[in-house]
Amino acid sequence: MEASSGMVAGSHNRNELVRIRHDSADSGPKPLKNLNGQVCHICGEDVGTTPTGDVFVACNECGYPVCRDCYEYERKEGNKSCPQCKTRYKRLRGSPRVDGDDEEDDVDDIENEFNYRQGNNNNNKSRRQWDDSDRSASSSRREYQQPPLLTNGQTMSGEIPTPDNQSVRTTSGPLGPSEKAHSLPYIDPRQPVPVRIVDPSKDLNSYGLGNVDWKERVEGWKLKHEKNMVQMTGRYADGKSGGGDIEGTGSNGEELQMVDDARQPMSRIVPISSSQLTPYRVVIVFRLIVLGFFLQYRVTHPVKDAYPLWLTSVICEIWFAFSWILDQFPKWSPINRETYLERLAIRYDRDGEPSQLAPVDVFVSTVDPLKEPPIVTANTVLSILAVDYPVDKVSCYVSDDGSAMLSFEALSETAEFAKMWVPFCKKHSIEPRAPEFYFLQKIDYLKDKVQPSFVKERRAMKRQYEEFKVRINAYVAKAQKMPEEGWTMQDGTPWPGNNPRDHPGMIQVFLGHSGGLDTDGNELPRLVYVSREKRPGFQHHKKAGAMNALIRVSAVLTNGAYLLNVDCDHYFNNSKALKEAMCFMMDPAYGKKTCYVQFPQRFDGIDLHDRYANRNIVFFDINLKGQDGIQGPVYVGTGCCFNRQALYGYDPVLTEEDLEPNIIVKSCWGSRKKGKGGNKKYGDKKRGVKRTESTIPIFNMEDIEEGVEGYDDERSLLMSQKSLEKRFGQSPVFIAATFMEQGGLPPSTNSTTLLKEAIHVISCGYEDKTEWGKEIGWIYGSVTEDILTGFKMHARGWISVYCMPPRPAFKGSAPINLSDRLNQVLRWALGSIEIFLSRHCPLWYGYNGRMRPLMRLAYINTIIYPFTSIPLLAYCVLPAFCLLTNKFIIPEISNFASMWFILLFTSIFTTSILELRWSGVGIEDWWRNEQFWVIGGTSAHLFAVFQGLLKVLAGIDTNFTVTSKANDEDGDFAELYVFKWTSLLIPPTTVLIVNLIGIVAGVSFAINSGYQSWGPLFGKLFFAIWVIAHLYPFLKGLLGKSNRTPTIVIVWAVLLASIFSLLWVRIDPFISDPNKSSSNSQCGINC
Repeated sequence: MEASSGMVAGSHNRNELVRIRHDSADSGPKPLKNLNGQVCHICGEDVGTTPTGDVFVACNECGYPVCRDCYEYERKEGNKSCPQCKTRYKRLRGSPRVDGDDEEDDVDDIENEFNYRQGNNNNNKSRRQWDDSDRSASSSRREYQQPPLLTNGQTMSGEIPTPDNQSVRTTSGPLGPSEKAHSLPYIDPRQPVPVRIVDPSKDLNSYGLGNVDWKERVEGWKLKHEKNMVQMTGRYADGKSGGGDIEGTGSNGEELQMVDDARQPMSRIVPISSSQLTPYRVVIVFRLIVLGFFLQYRVTHPVKDAYPLWLTSVICEIWFAFSWILDQFPKWSPINRETYLERLAIRYDRDGEPSQLAPVDVFVSTVDPLKEPPIVTANTVLSILAVDYPVDKVSCYVSDDGSAMLSFEALSETAEFAKMWVPFCKKHSIEPRAPEFYFLQKIDYLKDKVQPSFVKERRAMKRQYEEFKVRINAYVAKAQKMPEEGWTMQDGTPWPGNNPRDHPGMIQVFLGHSGGLDTDGNELPRLVYVSREKRPGFQHHKKAGAMNALIRVSAVLTNGAYLLNVDCDHYFNNSKALKEAMCFMMDPAYGKKTCYVQFPQRFDGIDLHDRYANRNIVFFDINLKGQDGIQGPVYVGTGCCFNRQALYGYDPVLTEEDLEPNIIVKSCWGSRKKGKGGNKKYGDKKRGVKRTESTIPIFNMEDIEEGVEGYDDERSLLMSQKSLEKRFGQSPVFIAATFMEQGGLPPSTNSTTLLKEAIHVISCGYEDKTEWGKEIGWIYGSVTEDILTGFKMHARGWISVYCMPPRPAFKGSAPINLSDRLNQVLRWALGSIEIFLSRHCPLWYGYNGRMRPLMRLAYINTIIYPFTSIPLLAYCVLPAFCLLTNKFIIPEISNFASMWFILLFTSIFTTSILELRWSGVGIEDWWRNEQFWVIGGTSAHLFAVFQGLLKVLAGIDTNFTVTSKANDEDGDFAELYVFKWTSLLIPPTTVLIVNLIGIVAGVSFAINSGYQSWGPLFGKLFFAIWVIAHLYPFLKGLLGKSNRTPTIVIVWAVLLASIFSLLWVRIDPFISDPNKSSSNSQCGINC
């Protein structure tokens, strides 16, 4: 499939698959292939015809569709019988004899008796002869099998070739380059497809150890283990006895050091100093004890004259204590990590040798190009294409879930610009490799640059980028208003995605194999545009559904062993980010049990003081480091590298040590002993990973790697084709790809099969009655699908890793406007409420799995925190009520009781200071986080609770829209001062005004009552000022720049002030008690 030709679009459900081309005389859409054609149920190829023109039939008993190649392989290497009816295959004319054919006298073919395909060349020759006869019988069908694609009238390069058995497949499949023919640690593509039809009614013993599934997987694992460790000992064995240098290498010491480095781990845990961690843990325990005594005192000493206020405060304080425990103890064992890229290079990427690094598919998701500017997405894609990783191992998939022609045209321009940008980046080793942010850097760009041509080339590249931006901006300006007839391509063909809710699936390969060269003549990574099919009446599941579609289409086209997803506004700030992830994923020690590597999020364009805590430093540098010391960080939705096997629902390969109960279980119930009386779940190494309620994986990786001697015990792991389809969907090519742990494509595939299956797997009905979104891929059921997806993996026993390289791996943009920030927090909190009300709630789900207790606490905290908004809002208005009523929530306390208050406040501040010490977070970042915790808790979190309850329990979906009211500021942070009214601003505004009125009322009452009333006033004022100090950034956001208060805020302030003025008259603090009694006597009415 040549990328210069156009687009492939189609619908599997409607039996449509068309090509759209621009440069041909007959440029209209043409049918590519009938999806209902008879194909081999093993490899997915056409069954084909015999030399006489008849349809090839392998089994005369049931007529099960099998192509000639699979028939020959089954007779030679398999069990020589039909996969469906188990009848022994008869020898057909032209087929060589095998054992057991002697009794068959009705078939004889002396001239072909000894023409059995031995080796690759004969195999290829025979295949060519068969293909020639097949083509002659169906030339009218195959003359247009290579679908051209449209690229806005510009010639693009790259193709999806038909695999040739004489060449050695690259790890990324037919989209990858084929010039580098070398042996890789992956499955040989010349072997048959590892998908077998298993009849559950038959005896499973009849399948034997030679069946395709089993043999293919065992061979793949053998290859992987042979290549995982560099076999250096034998190479230098002769040098042990000699004292000189090894021929062709450096000194013995250098080479032996290289051997030693190749065996070293590629990362290590950097423990935090005990001088920092031990006091931190002591203070946590001390604070817990003090908190217990404090709550005991508060509960046992009620305030009789202010009982409602006291009861409210005690309930709030108990909830705050519970919330603190959930947040604090997952940070008990924080760690840092360090990677060794040089060891990764020695082991998998040595100079002068073919790279053994695993292939990676990178996902970029976008929806609306008018809200997510195409120039931002283009910068993200350019940074991916220029990443420091072998080009044949990187594939970039861009998901356009809005089917916008603007996104398609912008990506076409991006592919052309990449041919100039990528070689410039690699030649001069620039960072970052997103042009917009590279040219905006206010640094000395000549630092460490030694090539004289750099200045000239940089100026030329900047000019080219500015022209590229102008073209993109022209597309954006044109797309502001859609024509009545819809968008039309250059050749007059209507754009298939004119209706974003009703359109076929669309795939375009912009850059790819043998073509797509940059200006220096080097190959570029694959770049694929994908827009999944959408039809009315189907549930598409928003971002999670789009990501699952990318999993499937990438498995069909390239099938990288690992996936990395980024949002469209998160670019690669570190070109070695993929290698950083591979230091963990490809580590022989624990790579097989690592489900994902999470990178922290870092942001550009945030104001210096980070008014609304957009950087989220406390979460990324404290909370996630703490979780990394337990079972790994939670998945945060972007900047994360996944193991495909974890997304497919497989269990991890755990060691015996991993299966031991954790320290809390040991201390409470003792360790489990192996033996007849022990727990078989942990004691039986053969059975390895026991299935949990969260998953029923197809194969247990550890069971397979134990070898084939326990085949009788493993019969239950073989699954029928029906079960596979029920789990993964009805695509034989995709199902075959799921068996390939190290990535790579199933053999015997060509461009037509790949395109057909790619369109099939992105069809809107593909996931119906499957496990997608339930146990496989991104999990459905919440707008924060990231939390759910990570939780399911951790529940199966997988671990995750938190990688923080010195140079941030990714950078993105964040909303710096108050209203936008609150709506972002609202979405996160709403997702947590949805999880809390679902069956996947960490409070009750997955206890039969292997999630560690502290990790469960961390997940419980992620779904419980929005509920803290209710006691927080009540606690924030308590100071105002105390000041207005002249009551207090705490009775008069003794010196002994006051000790608990002092110790509690001291432990709170000490804990925070020690956290900042071991994490390196600044005091300003910590304080901003505390402030926004109150701002978000009294606004977005509160709305999320009620909105989530209405959505889940009553089915009412409410949205809080944001409307811009002013945007007349200039400057770098103009957006910071734009006021956008939203309902989320009402609760914190009310809290502010109530406390301000309370302070005025309290001070007025104290002035009127004399000096004896000032003592009790200080406690009330302290709490009121505490609330106002936390809401100060919110107050600044309301006032805007130059303290210009919007009209809507003034209206609200006047309204609330009027209400509390009426209360003020009722309180009447300026009239003393003697005056009140005299007034009563004069009027004669006892008021």
